Amino acid sequence: MSDVGVLKNADIYIEDGIIKEIGSVADKGDCETVDASGQMILPGFVDPHTHAIFAGTREREFAMRARGMSYSQIAAAGGGIIDTVLKTRETPKSKLRSQAARRIDAMLGRGTTTLEIKTGYGLDFKNELKLLEAANELKEESLADIVVTFLGAHAIPPEYRADREDYIRIITDELLPYVSKKKLASFCDIFCDEGFFTISESERILRVALEAGLGVKLHADELSANGGVSLAVELGAVSVDHLENISHDEITSLSMSDTVGIVLPSVAAYLRTKPAPAREMIDRGCAVALATDLNPGTSMVDNMQTIMFLGISQCGMTVEEALNASTINAAAAIGLAERLGSIEVGKQADLLIVDAEDFSYLPYHFTGNRITNVVKNGTVLEFS
Repeated sequence: MSDVGVLKNADIYIEDGIIKEIGSVADKGDCETVDASGQMILPGFVDPHTHAIFAGTREREFAMRARGMSYSQIAAAGGGIIDTVLKTRETPKSKLRSQAARRIDAMLGRGTTTLEIKTGYGLDFKNELKLLEAANELKEESLADIVVTFLGAHAIPPEYRADREDYIRIITDELLPYVSKKKLASFCDIFCDEGFFTISESERILRVALEAGLGVKLHADELSANGGVSLAVELGAVSVDHLENISHDEITSLSMSDTVGIVLPSVAAYLRTKPAPAREMIDRGCAVALATDLNPGTSMVDNMQTIMFLGISQCGMTVEEALNASTINAAAAIGLAERLGSIEVGKQADLLIVDAEDFSYLPYHFTGNRITNVVKNGTVLEFS
């Protein structure tokens, strides 16, 4: 993860959205030329964990945490995931989609050319379907590439608290078969942690997802080390995310697998908790990616430059590791590393033109934005 290949004074030739040549490229005649002299070119950022479709905000909870209130106290006061669920259920799909589109456009302007979007704020058949449809419409309409993940198992909805088994049955017997049949998602995720879904419940749901042809991902070890990482490895999950409380044994297990560990440092900053031990994970051979976890409750962050800074300052990563974690490893965490995440011949031309001499400048000055152009699928975009 510390290896960043750098070419100086190199040309990149793009045809039909694909990188065809890198180096000293001969004149191709009648084609558009972009002069990036004195600037640098980076791969587009990939954000492999977001909840970008939601209604309402939860700044009140931010203020409550600042006064020392715990997650359970905030939930008891009507906050938490269910607060967003209730607001999202009340909001028409068209409004959810238009709000998310503005978020995605802002992310694109800051260099995120690909992102994953999870559902999880519907928590019933009708509203999870509404979110899936909105995500797929955004996938068709947006300039950014979008990967859709079904997260019906984000929490137990309030109407099923007395019978969680009935809600799990809705996920396994109704939602997952429908999602698979209609090809509405690439992955199924689950919040496997204390107070949410148990290991046995998670395994049951994810095995149904695998049988339905979906890839699997897990939220795990955010609140406690409960074996979620081991389950992710056993099931061949493409990623396991959060990991603030990952154990030494789980790090060993993760390092011996193809599962990517996604670290979400802004969540720890919002919750004022310890971040995931990315330094130890990398030193012991884990593949680590970074993501925003964009959501209204615990990470109202949409900028991968900020996440790189937090990965470096809070999680002990080097600049090179943070860059790889935001590009090629992040692409691997959503199954797209063969197509995205690095500047290589044969890959999709998703590039950032940056007015800086060194890639360290982006996390160093993360509140600014020195990206002058975004190249998406070979098309040069411009942002004021």
